[in-house]
Amino acid sequence: MTVFPVPPEAVAGAAASLGTDPLTLADLLRVANAPGFDRWQEQVRRTGGCAHPIRLMGQTTTRDRATGEVLYSYSTADEPGGALRVACGNRRASRCPACAWTYAGDTYHLIRAGITGDPLKGVSPVVREHPRVFATLTAPSFGPVHNRPDSGRCRCGSSHAEDDPTLGTALDPDGYDYAGAILFNNHAGDLWRRFTIYLRREIAARAGLTQAALTEVCRVSFGKVAEFQKRGAVHFHAVIRLDGPDGPDTAPLAWATVALLDDAIRAAAARVSVPVPASGEHPARVLRWGTQVDVQAIGALGREELTEQAVASYVAKYATKAAETTGTVDHRIGELAELDRLPLPQHTRRLIEACWDLDDAYPDRMLARWAHMLGFRGHFSTKSRSFSTTLGALRQVRADYRARQERRERGLSEDLDDSEGSTLVLAHWTYAGQGHTPGESWLAATIAKEIRLNRETAREALADLSGLDEEAWA
Repeated sequence: MTVFPVPPEAVAGAAASLGTDPLTLADLLRVANAPGFDRWQEQVRRTGGCAHPIRLMGQTTTRDRATGEVLYSYSTADEPGGALRVACGNRRASRCPACAWTYAGDTYHLIRAGITGDPLKGVSPVVREHPRVFATLTAPSFGPVHNRPDSGRCRCGSSHAEDDPTLGTALDPDGYDYAGAILFNNHAGDLWRRFTIYLRREIAARAGLTQAALTEVCRVSFGKVAEFQKRGAVHFHAVIRLDGPDGPDTAPLAWATVALLDDAIRAAAARVSVPVPASGEHPARVLRWGTQVDVQAIGALGREELTEQAVASYVAKYATKAAETTGTVDHRIGELAELDRLPLPQHTRRLIEACWDLDDAYPDRMLARWAHMLGFRGHFSTKSRSFSTTLGALRQVRADYRARQERRERGLSEDLDDSEGSTLVLAHWTYAGQGHTPGESWLAATIAKEIRLNRETAREALADLSGLDEEAWA
């Protein structure tokens, strides 16, 4: 391909029109004029427009085991840059919007299958008739913060706008319990684990059964996600379901109702505590959930209760977020001196500094390591084993589909079950780096937007044809 020189002033003018800087535009022109640009675009499209693809170098050969004939061979030597690009798979929208969008979609289908049932995902449709609720467990107060109460006026005397950056920040920073907020985040996973234990005890007590007898007639299943409030405290949203003794395929007994589950959740949340011993200048504490516990029944389509699709969409929304809503960063902080180079809100900075201050007192909690997460080190989304399918299973279905496509393109059998061992695959791969150049990043983001727009358009069309809400096709 012939490359024509472009005057600097033309590059600057084009950069302004595209909303990018001249250096990025110059690199964009280099990429677009480089040999193999079409193949590079194809690779990026296969990653879904991943913002930080992993580059691999190597080769693979498929042979007929009986004859030794080469059925297919591939090498990255002829690829653009001599590498194959694969999606990073990061769940964080702040890191990779494209991969996070895929992760959110998988989470949506996982949660929705656990609410409505889906035989294709190994969950019986009878779960739709089981008691199901959407529960929210919050953090306690660590001091008054700027908020938007129902009265419309904050304790500071102002009526804050929804996007006011002061929302969630301490009214009195010197009196705010930053240490308590960090220790709560750090132990939130322990609180949840104990909550699930107490929940089973409370259900058994209300059913007039021992805990051992409860396991013979009822099973508690859940899927949950963590969310950071603007004040920097973690709380959990969870879909909680009561099943029969063999899981989602069996119905619970008549006493297992939404009302009983609601009452048991509130009682369990009130009982749970995690003691934190004193250390140095830090006193002993007992961590508990906040008094605000919300439990809502989940209704089927057409009912007045909280809809199944709304719950699945809500959980999926927060599966790709972390603590960025508080103004913190999405990477680890190596030393406190880094904070001087970061545009952090003062409230967030004091939370991060509290992590480092507590790290020496509680070295086993690795608080400095998780300072960018304001002390929280748990998984953002978890589920019980029998609640639904797994993210791994959903990814495997997608991988098998793509593998069949590639086999068809190569003229091979689409059957992935080579139980007779008729073929032999020899492969060697090495890591060659990660990420894009500035120009490649701009192009990849454009491709990702195009892919998402096309999928959303198709989803809307399917929703119109089926008469269902668009969320059902998310």
